Amino acid sequence: MDRTPDIQQFGATLTRMPAVGGGAWLPEDAPGDSLAVGLPRDAGGLGSARRSRRASPRAVIATLRPKQWVKNALVVAAAGAAGALTRDDVPLRVGLACLAFCLLASGIYAINDVRDAPEDRLHPRKRFRPVAAGELDPRLATMLGVGLIAGGIVLSAAVRPLLALVAAAYVVLTVSYTVWLRRIAILDIAAIAGGFVLRAVAGGVAAPVALSRWFVVVVTAAAVLLAAAKRHAELRRTERAGTEGRPVLERYGAARLRLIIAGSAAVALFAYGVWAFNMPDLDGIPWRPLTIIPFAAGLLRYGMLIRAGGGEAPEELLLGDRWLGLAAVAWLVVFALSVHATG
Repeated sequence: MDRTPDIQQFGATLTRMPAVGGGAWLPEDAPGDSLAVGLPRDAGGLGSARRSRRASPRAVIATLRPKQWVKNALVVAAAGAAGALTRDDVPLRVGLACLAFCLLASGIYAINDVRDAPEDRLHPRKRFRPVAAGELDPRLATMLGVGLIAGGIVLSAAVRPLLALVAAAYVVLTVSYTVWLRRIAILDIAAIAGGFVLRAVAGGVAAPVALSRWFVVVVTAAAVLLAAAKRHAELRRTERAGTEGRPVLERYGAARLRLIIAGSAAVALFAYGVWAFNMPDLDGIPWRPLTIIPFAAGLLRYGMLIRAGGGEAPEELLLGDRWLGLAAVAWLVVFALSVHATG
């Protein structure tokens, strides 16, 4: 009797089987070796090895996470808040500082992906990262990360030697977070917030210009909000899925995280108001105080998105929610008008 149809049916069933150990099963029309059909992407088989050797530009770009670069706009915002962007060669120096921090961030992402690959394979979304999915060789990712970090520090030193120290402090803090601090409640949030503060400091150092204390408080409080919202979203996801999350989540709890989010939002709004009202009116128009309206609207909208379960990927909310984007554009327009009026 011809058993070919039964064998074909069995093979088709294999290709539709769910992932084991967090691996992503290849679809029936997946490219690569025929031997890889039915094997998880993280199995380390022949298909994974060949994909790793190819190291496609797409995999490299995904590892660099260009969407995350939106966070480095804070380097420019810090100099803009001090009204320094229209002075001499400040735009060039601040732009180079922003580029340097993009290199640093991407380099750290690449190294972190190598270190976290086993854990990422158990995550519903992170398992598709190129290193975890076997699409990028870990050695290549490590060399890429080290090269980008070195390039970021060199570029920072070319702008100002003091900026290189800030860049080095950023690398030390983020690496410490990955290796140690992310497992300690409160300190993990403080480390994430510290990364944002160092971005703001980098903008002031690159300009160079002294940053307002109240502006630094705003950045710190807003960064704590983002970090706490990230943990809150992670906790909700694990609770809904009935799975285990990162160990530090056990030391928080939804109520405590919501308290941190509400408190940091209140501090950010208060500090922003103090900073804005300390600016003089121009031609009878309170330009800086007017920016409080879109700033508060953005905070409220972000809070709504957090309550809906968002916040695990802040850059996706910032780039994907049109109302949050509208508040950001409105703030930028009013703030630009205030800077123009000052000039």
